[in-house]
Amino acid sequence: MASTAKSPTGDRPSFLGTRVPPTVETMAQYLRELDKDTFRKVLKAVVSALEGKDCRESVKMISETSALSEEQLSFIISGMYTLLREALRLPTSALKQEVFKEDLKDLRIPEDFIVDFVSLVFGNRRPVFEAVAQKQETRLPRLEDFRWRVDVAISTSLLARALQPSILMQLKLSDGTAHRFEVPVTKFHELRYNVALILKEMNDLEKKSILKIQD
Repeated sequence: MASTAKSPTGDRPSFLGTRVPPTVETMAQYLRELDKDTFRKVLKAVVSALEGKDCRESVKMISETSALSEEQLSFIISGMYTLLREALRLPTSALKQEVFKEDLKDLRIPEDFIVDFVSLVFGNRRPVFEAVAQKQETRLPRLEDFRWRVDVAISTSLLARALQPSILMQLKLSDGTAHRFEVPVTKFHELRYNVALILKEMNDLEKKSILKIQD
């Protein structure tokens, strides 16, 4: 079971969220017994992966030359990757260097290793990591134009004659595609209600102190 990710003072969540990912927790345990030379070799392989490079040969070489088992090496690499990815996901305005250090100390990661983690997250290689992450993100087309109008259809049913209003919508997306569809008024009101409900829930979440960015 994963530990609760709290700061040493207990008044804010860790940069890892409310729970420490199991791979990070296991990695931290293995790092306490790892020599610095092996640590830096593994870290170099993880950095290559974050930069979008193929690190399989490096990992294979570490596996063949170190005393780590395949399972231990797997956990260390996965934990390092998750830790760095989560730290790099946050802007430096939200994650302060001293806060990051304290969170790593709380995981009982050796001091020498913390220095290397900090230099990667806040050093001059950060723009490279961010550029690769942005390039790898799955991007959906953006909404460029939206048009709508109310249309009224006359029912020709023998059982009833009534004006049946509906809403015609047309969307134009950034990939050049256009979509046109018709929405009955009842469905439109259902959509409006659900959107309002989601916005309210988002607002309620933002009010929770656990999600507020601490200085």
